[in-house]
Amino acid sequence: MTKQRFKTNTVAETLSLAEKLGTLLQAGDVLTLDGDLGAGKTHFTKGLAAGLGVTKMVTSPTFTIIKEYDGRIPLYHMDVYRLEGQEDDLGLSDYFYGDGVTVVEWAHLIEEQLPKERLACTMTTEGETVRLLTFQALGRRYEKRLEEMER
Repeated sequence: MTKQRFKTNTVAETLSLAEKLGTLLQAGDVLTLDGDLGAGKTHFTKGLAAGLGVTKMVTSPTFTIIKEYDGRIPLYHMDVYRLEGQEDDLGLSDYFYGDGVTVVEWAHLIEEQLPKERLACTMTTEGETVRLLTFQALGRRYEKRLEEMER
């Protein structure tokens, strides 16, 4: 299990970091995002989408749960905040093991349903625009992604 921390001082830096990661992701990758309300999870996903070649505007899927975007590979953007405590099989595994990249905001709320191997990111605020992003690679596939991000 590998951890890597990045500090961004502006929204633009957060977007840029996420965009870099987006260029490295491959079909079947799962990224989870946790952090307080306003920590920048959706902004991060916007940058990630840019790195995946998504041209459509990315917005929070809070009320729809899942939004799908076309890019060089599909992006499945989930906000599971409203699913807390639901044990039902909602078909999420179809996305986790599908042909795109899956991003899950508020992932800790569905921990039992998540793939064991994934790239987990926790975002914390350190001021109005400063963010600390802590990535934890759960599986060799994701250790490789973190190694590539450091280059």
